[in-house]
Amino acid sequence: MHGQADELVSFYGHDLKLVECSANVAAAYGIVDNASRTLWQVFPELQKPIERSNVKAVLVSGFPRTIAIGSGGRNLLLFRSERGLGVIETRPEDALSKGSVGDADTALLLHQARHDAFTGLPNRRQFSNDLERDLPRGHKLALMQIDLDDFKPVNDTLGHGAGDVVLKLTAERIQALLRDGETAYRLAGDEFAVIQRADDQPAEAERLAESLVLAFKEPFTVEGISVFVGASVGVAIAPDDGSDGEQLMKAADIALYAAKNDGRGRARMFNRSMMIMLEQREMLRRSLRVALREQQFFIEYQPILEVANGIAGFEALLRWRHPYAGVIPPSLFIPMAESDGLMAEIGSWVLEQACREASTWPSHCIVAVNLSPAEFLQGGFTDRISDILDKVGLPADRLELEITETVLLERTTDNLDILHTLEVLGIRIGLDDFGTRYSSLSYLQNFPFDTIKIDQHFIKDIETNPKGQTIVRFIIGLAHGLGMQVTAEGVETAGQAAWLGKRKCDRLQGNFLGAPMPAKATRAYLQRTSFAMHQV
Repeated sequence: MHGQADELVSFYGHDLKLVECSANVAAAYGIVDNASRTLWQVFPELQKPIERSNVKAVLVSGFPRTIAIGSGGRNLLLFRSERGLGVIETRPEDALSKGSVGDADTALLLHQARHDAFTGLPNRRQFSNDLERDLPRGHKLALMQIDLDDFKPVNDTLGHGAGDVVLKLTAERIQALLRDGETAYRLAGDEFAVIQRADDQPAEAERLAESLVLAFKEPFTVEGISVFVGASVGVAIAPDDGSDGEQLMKAADIALYAAKNDGRGRARMFNRSMMIMLEQREMLRRSLRVALREQQFFIEYQPILEVANGIAGFEALLRWRHPYAGVIPPSLFIPMAESDGLMAEIGSWVLEQACREASTWPSHCIVAVNLSPAEFLQGGFTDRISDILDKVGLPADRLELEITETVLLERTTDNLDILHTLEVLGIRIGLDDFGTRYSSLSYLQNFPFDTIKIDQHFIKDIETNPKGQTIVRFIIGLAHGLGMQVTAEGVETAGQAAWLGKRKCDRLQGNFLGAPMPAKATRAYLQRTSFAMHQV
């Protein structure tokens, strides 16, 4: 053992069988080459119930512990290592031997420098060292980047203590799947990695990656609560996908991005087409910065109908017409705009344009505008909205701002202040996509919503799905009991509209009632709808 020959240091695998020891340990305990010894045989004192529980605690938590054994002042320092369990023994005479205790402390400090104190897994520093060390060794090496899905809501809704528990359980769940030649690491936050050394690639990498994804389909139990946190995995294999650590990590990151983009909770192997798609996205990202200046954005309006009174207004839907790529879906470019800090400026433009158009509609028509978290949390938000309404001459009660539950998770106290200010101004507030994210009834009690919007996921099979029917009836009854209106989006058939109408859903929105249309087409639509209502 390098640098540890004079120390009483030994290492044991996950099965607690001895895998390596210093010369002093071998001499002290009569260990010869290839001797099959277990931790319990080398240190029988650890077989006592309390000592056994301490050993288990170190392996599970990753936190080192010192255990006194025997009556002669001997101590064992136990710590988790990439091999399984490390043991440093100190004896009374060590205190008189210059450097012995210091060497033990040095060994522990070295271990701590290379391991994550929280989970006990090797850390990013050790990961980088192992990756660069193993790449030139000839066999194919697979790198797996693992990112937890829906981890942030655990911290936001249950607290950071619950998040910490999930991270520790994640480390255990990953380690439980590993075989010889496979090592797990915690890189940062909820980011983990595995280095797999195996010749049968990509078969072995595919096997482990799918096992990892499957393992996270099962919930974690935190203080009696079932918490669902999935995992997305990106896989790259050397030397095909990269011949050095930097190239391989980039390839694995791209594969992880593809896994997230494909719907999360899955594994993706890197291929060259992913690189092309990423380059195309980066091209769009660069183009997005000039789209507003060059007037490439436009708004379409989808009708919102009241079951009892006909047209209630329109929802403003942002669109981007790229000069070469054509119309880009909002689901693609809005996340880019949010991550690049552009959404506040774009959102202000949308709000002013939509309010300006709404000012030309009949006085009973509202305009609903979606807000991103970036807009909502930007300083001076309520002042800007008030200025826009004054500029275009639109009464505040004809504007409905739609927010998602994601917004509410960011800064609860500030959010409540903003929402109450909007309420005082007379602006309507809608909760969008209710039931699809982290729905909490406390939102409805604490925030002044005027409307709850039922996501189209619950509407698409509403005529035949008894569970979906129960959920929709519950949401309608709950909203009405709290003095709120209900809008169902995604209404595509007459049967869906009829079912919702019978259950007293206030407003309907969907292609059956009217597809999104250009601003100019709203006037003709209003005239047709008004005429049709008069004929009824």
